[in-house]
Amino acid sequence: MSAWVLPDHIADVLPSGARHIEELRRDLLDTARSYGYELVMPPLLEHLESLLTGTGEALDLQTFKLVDQLSGRTLGLRADTTQQVARIDAHLLNRQGVTRLCYCGPVLHTRPGQPHATREPLQFGAEIYGHAGPEAELEALTLALDCLKVAQVEAATVDLADARIVTSLLTGVPLAPGALARIHAALAAKDTPELRQLTRDMPAWARDGLRALVGLYGGPEVLVEAKKALQSAPLLDEALSNLKWLGEHLEAGKISYDLADLRGYAYYTGVRFAVYATGASDALLRGGRYDEVGAVFGRNRPAVGFSTDLKALVDAVGPRPLKAAVRAPWGEQPALREAIAQLRRGGETVVCVLPGHEREIEEFRCDRQLVQDSTGAWVVSAI
Repeated sequence: MSAWVLPDHIADVLPSGARHIEELRRDLLDTARSYGYELVMPPLLEHLESLLTGTGEALDLQTFKLVDQLSGRTLGLRADTTQQVARIDAHLLNRQGVTRLCYCGPVLHTRPGQPHATREPLQFGAEIYGHAGPEAELEALTLALDCLKVAQVEAATVDLADARIVTSLLTGVPLAPGALARIHAALAAKDTPELRQLTRDMPAWARDGLRALVGLYGGPEVLVEAKKALQSAPLLDEALSNLKWLGEHLEAGKISYDLADLRGYAYYTGVRFAVYATGASDALLRGGRYDEVGAVFGRNRPAVGFSTDLKALVDAVGPRPLKAAVRAPWGEQPALREAIAQLRRGGETVVCVLPGHEREIEEFRCDRQLVQDSTGAWVVSAI
């Protein structure tokens, strides 16, 4: 095998894409900071039990595992950053009241999430801890939509669901090991025959409610239909009420509801959301409420957040135009060198043309050049 062949679904990012990703990373972090979110940088590598406790089988299967040569313990390469940020909030910061944190870094997946997806996403996310009300969910979703606007995503659609609906329908229903995951998968895929098979021995109210969920997707009318189709219970009624409130307060172009959509990690405990855009094959961003995520670290705090893959975002929106640059001759004259340095200090990109390379294709959009005027001074002029 050639030394330059990379593993499947792993790829180098070349200059144009890397520039776009880096510009987007800075823009998203600045957007999160404008909401009061503080940046944290968790490690790529952790003890496996810290990464996976409470996350469910899906994340376990996505996590690369290895043995630490120093301690002999099993380590994991993170496949998601939420658990790490929960650990930081609960164990290291241990603040009272609301804490807002954001992050941006690579994660690794054993398998691609989609046929052409990378196994090395660059995950950006933001999380708010300490508030149990729907205001935190609204803030997280508003920030998520602002981030997509910064990324120049057009025609975004917000899709809302709530994990408590299925939880309410299954309350008091005995389930065999693994049955819950199969029910979630059947609901997400809207696989009615599989769901009928899985629910055949359940009480009528649970069986009929779960089967009804498959058809409960669409606009705000879905919440009205759900009230009629599902047996009333405090947890279910609260979930539907919160979804209605969130939809009414969310400033988004299009809002839809899919009460059977339970895709994502198993730690979600309440509202779940996904944002789609024209031309993207899957959701560009996912998030929701996960109040139990910090319990294993000794602090069970309310939590809401979202994450997105910057590489997928860049692919979805297309390339950004190159920023203008200044072309300058190479030379040893102090005046020339000072003129170049002054332009760079002022934020300009200055590309020096090295001797013998004057006719090469430029990698930057040089719309100006540094030339000597009649007095011998170095000035910038249009090309």
